[in-house]
Amino acid sequence: MNVQRLAAFSELGEGGNPAGVVLVDVLPPEEKMQQVAAEVGYSETVFSAPDGDTWRTRYFAPEAEVPFCGHATIALGSALKQAHGAGEYALTLNDGQISVAASEDGEITLVSPPTSYEEAPDSVIEQALALFGWNKDTLSADVQPAIAYAGEAKFLVLPLAREEDLRSMAYVQAEGAAFMQSHGFITLHIFWQERDDLIHARNPFAGHGVYEDPATGASASAVAGYLRDAYGKTKPYQVLQGVDMGVPSRLFVAAESGKGAPIRVAGAARPITV
Repeated sequence: MNVQRLAAFSELGEGGNPAGVVLVDVLPPEEKMQQVAAEVGYSETVFSAPDGDTWRTRYFAPEAEVPFCGHATIALGSALKQAHGAGEYALTLNDGQISVAASEDGEITLVSPPTSYEEAPDSVIEQALALFGWNKDTLSADVQPAIAYAGEAKFLVLPLAREEDLRSMAYVQAEGAAFMQSHGFITLHIFWQERDDLIHARNPFAGHGVYEDPATGASASAVAGYLRDAYGKTKPYQVLQGVDMGVPSRLFVAAESGKGAPIRVAGAARPITV
């Protein structure tokens, strides 16, 4: 099985979040896809096969399948461009349809599933803060924590008041995994807003076997939907992520109009030489 390795949301030809991409005529059995994802060891490996006018697509982390992965979708778009040329590709996921478009200049843009959010219970927020040795004073006064969704992918959103807390983020992976698994969170999306058009983010991913994800298009989609629907944030902005891991990544985020509407997330992808 040919596994392509690409880094999505790369910054000036460096950094980015590694993803495995497998293009096949027919998707292999679920057990085989899970095995390959574990062997590849990246936070996600995406498998995609043509199915009429669409591409049947599934995403696997090293320890479990996930319903939607943004950076792996960007990597997939790059691989589809390499194999079939620039253009827009419809993708059929387990629970809906999205698309990814590859331009001639190398920019890859995904259109997320519909987004939604709900209030995060105080008990969940307190448990999350305790993981990092934080308290409620660590949180932003401008944006409240929330549970945000991109399709069925579920994220806990923790907006911080200070950059230094974001930079010093640390936790015990086993404790983080137990917390995320117990609540069904794909990641925790922790961010600090430098200015209206620039957000800095980090994403613990312990629930699926990875300490931190360096660029997360799925959670960026969910958070953009939350910020649009709860706070009226409609102007495009950028997300810088992975800086603290030594793999700088840049995401370009634009919310479509309408409550719950999809989000456009764009970036570059580069091949990984191994």
